[in-house]
Amino acid sequence: MNENILEIINTHPINAGQLRKELSNMNMVDIGEIFEDLTKEQTIQLFRLLPKDIAANVFAYIESEKQQIIVEALTDNEVGKIVGGLFADDAVDFIEEMPANVVNRVLKSVTAEKRATINRLLQYPDDSVGSIMTTEYMTLREDFNLIEAFAEIRNKKIKGLHTCYVLRRDKLLVGTVSLKMLLLAKEHERVGDIMHPNVISARTLDDQENAARLFRKYDLLSLPVVDKEGRMVGIITVDDAVEIVEEETTEDFEKMAAILPSEDPYLKTGVFGHAFRRVGWLLILMLAAILTELIISGVEDVLAILPALSPFIPMLMGTAGNAGSQTSTLIIRSMALDEIHFSDILKVWWSEIRVAVLCGLALGVVNAVRVLVFNPDQALLTLVVTLTLLAVVLLSKSLGCLLPMIAKRLKLDPAVLAMPIIKTLADVVALLLYFAIAAALLPELR
Repeated sequence: MNENILEIINTHPINAGQLRKELSNMNMVDIGEIFEDLTKEQTIQLFRLLPKDIAANVFAYIESEKQQIIVEALTDNEVGKIVGGLFADDAVDFIEEMPANVVNRVLKSVTAEKRATINRLLQYPDDSVGSIMTTEYMTLREDFNLIEAFAEIRNKKIKGLHTCYVLRRDKLLVGTVSLKMLLLAKEHERVGDIMHPNVISARTLDDQENAARLFRKYDLLSLPVVDKEGRMVGIITVDDAVEIVEEETTEDFEKMAAILPSEDPYLKTGVFGHAFRRVGWLLILMLAAILTELIISGVEDVLAILPALSPFIPMLMGTAGNAGSQTSTLIIRSMALDEIHFSDILKVWWSEIRVAVLCGLALGVVNAVRVLVFNPDQALLTLVVTLTLLAVVLLSKSLGCLLPMIAKRLKLDPAVLAMPIIKTLADVVALLLYFAIAAALLPELR
């Protein structure tokens, strides 16, 4: 379908009637994606050809760079209609991506009511529930009868309506009622009689990640948002929850890979931007590696006496880092899904210790067989390496489970302590254990 649209756009003159016909059969998300491949002139031209009733909805799915081009080409009246037709959270997302001169123009173009709503949402902290909620939702009073309820629904014409939120006269949220329940209700019943009184809700200052967990836990399509006094102020929809999960997962992966998080797509980030996001952590980890250099420098005499120790150093350090990273990744995921908490730290640690023993024994046996096959006269050295492997896996997995949980308790980001720091600490631990065990067991080093 996109190919057909692009073919029409690239013909001169453009067949506007055919283009509108093609667009009318397309999903708004797919229309928004078409703008990615257009020039500035084509972007403006295509947007002006969109039917007025879907222009605002399509605008929400266009990338911010092209949104700016469109806004700069429209009149103030047109901008006001487009932004006025957006959900409040989409309008806020758009404004946060725009330069100051565009923001000022947009805010002047919208109605006073819309401007007040946008400004209120912009005041909430980043990553809070209030910053991503929308203020377009359907409310009914608990004393409404069915005739009054349906009249209110027809009056407000809320888009994407599937749940109505029941409020008392003081705007306190007291229940929810679905359209299906209203349709199946008996004529004499009131909204308060058929509503669900047990409402799952979030507060405006809650972390958005916690709100996303509620969607998964309770299988929600929307989540009401209340202020500290329990008055309803907005909702979060399931598409917002999906975006939150995607953003948080991406951010965690980037931090675990020692990369500063970024909201820009890969191909839209310049070389210097990519380098800046990576070089900081690389420098930190390079300097942290000085510890391993110091340890190896301090045992040069030992390596001179028994050079057979050297070939096993990379394997032990690699195993230590891998074991720690395995555990930290699993623990961070479990904490993100709310499966484990700091109160479970001893249970988690005891579980990982037993896993480490099994993994360490398996690795030790395989490595011992390998060494003895090629060096049958190195039984004592094989024992040193095997014991070190077991000890390294035990300590690395302990670090991998304890550090992220402690970080979360201290309100630090556990992802930062995952791959980069745990791997560096594991390398240091591996070297210290290796030479300590070698010094204790090998007669040449006593």
